[in-house]
Amino acid sequence: MASTVTTEPSKDSPSASRPGYGRLLRTRGAWTFLVPGFAARQPFAMLTISIVLLVQNTTGSYGAAGAVAAVTGVSMALFAPYGGRLADRYGQRAVLVPGVLVHTASGLTLTALALSGAPLWALFAAAVPTGASVPQVGPMVRARWGVKLQGSPLMTTAAAFESVTDELTFVVGPLLATALCTAVDPAAGLITEAALTLVGGLLFAAQKSTQPVVGAAGHTRVRHASALRVPGVRVLVVTFLGIGSVFGGMQVSLAAFTESIGEPGLNGVLYGTFAAGNMISGIACGAIAWKAAPQRRLVIGYAALALTASGLWAAQSVPLLAGLGLLVGMSIAPALITGYTLVEGLVPAGARTEAFTWLTGAVALGQAAAVTVAGQLEDRLWSGAGFLVPTGGTVLALVTLLALRGRLAARPGGRTVARGVGHRVPMAVD
Repeated sequence: MASTVTTEPSKDSPSASRPGYGRLLRTRGAWTFLVPGFAARQPFAMLTISIVLLVQNTTGSYGAAGAVAAVTGVSMALFAPYGGRLADRYGQRAVLVPGVLVHTASGLTLTALALSGAPLWALFAAAVPTGASVPQVGPMVRARWGVKLQGSPLMTTAAAFESVTDELTFVVGPLLATALCTAVDPAAGLITEAALTLVGGLLFAAQKSTQPVVGAAGHTRVRHASALRVPGVRVLVVTFLGIGSVFGGMQVSLAAFTESIGEPGLNGVLYGTFAAGNMISGIACGAIAWKAAPQRRLVIGYAALALTASGLWAAQSVPLLAGLGLLVGMSIAPALITGYTLVEGLVPAGARTEAFTWLTGAVALGQAAAVTVAGQLEDRLWSGAGFLVPTGGTVLALVTLLALRGRLAARPGGRTVARGVGHRVPMAVD
């Protein structure tokens, strides 16, 4: 990322007025990466549900569908942080261009194999590069905001805005994928996902003027140190694993529930209601001037998430599921926003893209485990048994968060001293 430059706020600078979404979106050059970035981050929301619906259609098993989706998620979780480190070191464009090409090709290969009735091991083999090459556009957009808003109070607003964008993605993506898979063709979701990856990813990569500068002074000491060595980041990874269990458990369980009542088209509506809750609370979080410490907000928000998720398994009607799903969604956004905001104080600027990818990778890994377990529970137990997964995942993560929340405190000056990350060279906090 770019080296520190001290400037005085002018009347046109982002820091010159009260933080807010309007001021944030007037940041010069922001729209050049926001629009293509929105298209390029759709794959993260579309991929899992598209795989589940396609493979379930061709095999008749939610267990098989969840397993293939899980391989994709695990692959993404394992490779995403390394992609983030490469982007910090060599630049976003150098990572994105080959990544979107590989993802498009492997996604189309997975689609062709599923339609041809290929054995499960072949689907697993294609799922590995499909997940490993998912473009990490969300973390890259956050890193670009860090460059644009260095030293500005708008950084918290930007974190909220990005979480709202993520939630909007999770409204649009699953609805679009479900509509395509059920109304057009079971393969239409994955094909569209591949096309959006290719077009959006290449357009985003072309915006070279807004990407963080690599090789800047002060980055040489931290470029080889992993952000995961920061204790607070490890706590956040566990926290985000629990959030991923909600996404994965909801996707499989809602699909199974709506099919069991003979209304598969309601799947997208119910999941969209859940995602809309995320988006609504995310917008509210960004508009509030918080006085409570972010560590405290994270604990309170996560407790609300675990509490609301614990009632999903008992819901046996569409209205009740919709209402509970809305509450669960409204509890997720505050946890996501606060987690990403904490990274700003925990991790040096030169390692933040990697730190963000660890968190998104944790969501993907939690989602992968959840779709696997939820798929097995739906196949072997009763319809709705998969909802036990979000309950277990969030409760376990909450216990970990309560036990280790002290590690989320940033050191004076906005840096965390943690085994070689940011303790040798003073680093600027965006």
